[in-house]
Amino acid sequence: MQKKPVTTSLIVLALAGAAIGTAVAQQNTGYVIDTRGAVVKSGFGECWRTGYWTPAMAIAECDPGLVKSAPAAAAAPAVETMVVHGDGLFDFDKATIKPEGKARLDEAVARLKDKKLDKIVITGHTDRLGSAKYNEKLSQKRADAVKDYLVAKGVDKAKISAVGKGSTMPRTKADECKGKKTKKVVACLAPDRRVEIEATFSK
Repeated sequence: MQKKPVTTSLIVLALAGAAIGTAVAQQNTGYVIDTRGAVVKSGFGECWRTGYWTPAMAIAECDPGLVKSAPAAAAAPAVETMVVHGDGLFDFDKATIKPEGKARLDEAVARLKDKKLDKIVITGHTDRLGSAKYNEKLSQKRADAVKDYLVAKGVDKAKISAVGKGSTMPRTKADECKGKKTKKVVACLAPDRRVEIEATFSK
């Protein structure tokens, strides 16, 4: 008995698979899709639509004129952060802005007025010396002092918020500046005593 060529059955199976795949693709995309998932095109490069096709199914590859352009993504707001050294703004353990501190803040105000301001967040920080409760109050007083200064210089009060973080966010590492309150330790902890001014602008 003569055996049938194996290639015949393989071709039939392949065609059956293609037909099933095409039927599913027709319902889902509106275009004829081959077994590789590519859109079937004519010799002129035109896509083959199915009876299920509607303008809502149009894809850029086949019907670019019917595809609506996606709305442009909103531009991300620009954020600028200015860190002012605490000792440059205030005397140690004080919340009254020093003359040199006011000069630094005047520079910040000049930069703010040149842009479309959305909001400003002022955050006060202290070093670890003193109790947590005391440091929180001191950092809040310093943040409020900076806020009041900016408002006095014409910055919209409604766009400014001020918060004190105390000593909860130090810049020095845990193994640095060890020991009790001495001139050396106070100087070492200087990076922790700061006010951060984060301004967000619209582009």
